[in-house]
Amino acid sequence: MAKQPQPISPMKNFFAGGFGGVCLVFAGHPLDTIKVRIQTQPKPTPGITPLYSGTFDCFKKTLVNEGIRGLYKGMAAPIIGVTPMFAVCFFGFGLGKKLQQKHPEDILTYPQLFAAGMLSGVFTTAIMAPGERIKCLLQIQAASGEVKYAGPMDCAKQLYREAGIRGIYKGTVLTLMRDVPASGMYFMTYEWLKNVLTPEGHSVSELSVPKILFAGGMAGIFNWAVAIPPDVLKSRFQTAPAGKYPNGFRDVLRELIREEGIGSLYKGFTAVMLRAFPANAACFLGFEVAMKFLNWMAPNL
Repeated sequence: MAKQPQPISPMKNFFAGGFGGVCLVFAGHPLDTIKVRIQTQPKPTPGITPLYSGTFDCFKKTLVNEGIRGLYKGMAAPIIGVTPMFAVCFFGFGLGKKLQQKHPEDILTYPQLFAAGMLSGVFTTAIMAPGERIKCLLQIQAASGEVKYAGPMDCAKQLYREAGIRGIYKGTVLTLMRDVPASGMYFMTYEWLKNVLTPEGHSVSELSVPKILFAGGMAGIFNWAVAIPPDVLKSRFQTAPAGKYPNGFRDVLRELIREEGIGSLYKGFTAVMLRAFPANAACFLGFEVAMKFLNWMAPNL
């Protein structure tokens, strides 16, 4: 296994991760909008064509009806949420790695990197769950044409008025079920690919930009391969009217499989995979660039 450069600093991970998160949102939000619209579109009645026939149809209709701004609907919530969320995510990963090291020079095994990634998933859910709930509601409102919420803050206020803090945190368990294993896969894949792509006798820190982009993009794809089924359930559950699923995700799962079959758990797969590569390539490149800058600026942080 390639040698790890510099002692792990969770604080540097925090700042570099925040910058990576901003890069991810700009690169990936348009396809996220399409993913949510496809996942939550109403089931068509027999003989009626569905609202969107697929990813490209949804993309085309959004562009025609709402222009380029339609693809960036609801982006304020993820920018506000994703920057601290990725900061906390990379901090959790750094902390997970540090906790498993007996000495700063210890090189971690892949199961240890997976465990550190899972810890980062626990860390991010507290920030992620409310942001995801608000984002999904704003994205489907734009598609349905009924304007109930004026924006992210108004949405949060109304949810709080209707059901208190529980209304804002609806879907937290599903967010955990999605993010804990997926984050483990995310970070482990990234570290594994960086090691694989590092030539013999070279340091991982010398990797070229195209190799970092490739490793980051593939990490995103592996992450979402694990995350899509719970993500579909979460989108459904978080956008459902109050009281529709009294037993939580079990009810959503039963309804989906009964009505649309097991394949419905991979709804929005094309949009997710098209987005996962460029968004996560941008994220990890942003992270690595910020990390190099911080190591140069504040080597002892």
